[in-house]
Amino acid sequence: MVTEVVKELQAAKAKVAELETALEKQRRQQLAGLPKEYGFESVEDFINAVKQASGKGRKGRVAKVAVGGKKKRSKRAHITPELKDKVKAAVQAGKTGAAIAKEFGISVPSVQNIKKEFGLVKSRK
Repeated sequence: MVTEVVKELQAAKAKVAELETALEKQRRQQLAGLPKEYGFESVEDFINAVKQASGKGRKGRVAKVAVGGKKKRSKRAHITPELKDKVKAAVQAGKTGAAIAKEFGISVPSVQNIKKEFGLVKSRK
């Protein structure tokens, strides 16, 4: 009885493998025909069109290079008294540090430093 079940299982596994192979073959055929179906001359042209349509492509941070091949450093934010007052008001309004940093174009540590300066940070016990 157990041997019969094992044989059925092996037959089922063989059938699954056969179906997976057939499915893969069918997929390859359909994918190979896509560029011509959509009017592209080559697979590369089709791939580039798909990347452009989906917004994929070269993303990420691109280093800015100055003359001479050296990377430019980003300019530091100037923390003015007016900016400090705006940050203070935003903290008192209940905004998070990350939201404040994004709103005013400064870093989260800068927001934390301003909060410390005004005594708006809870002390540790």
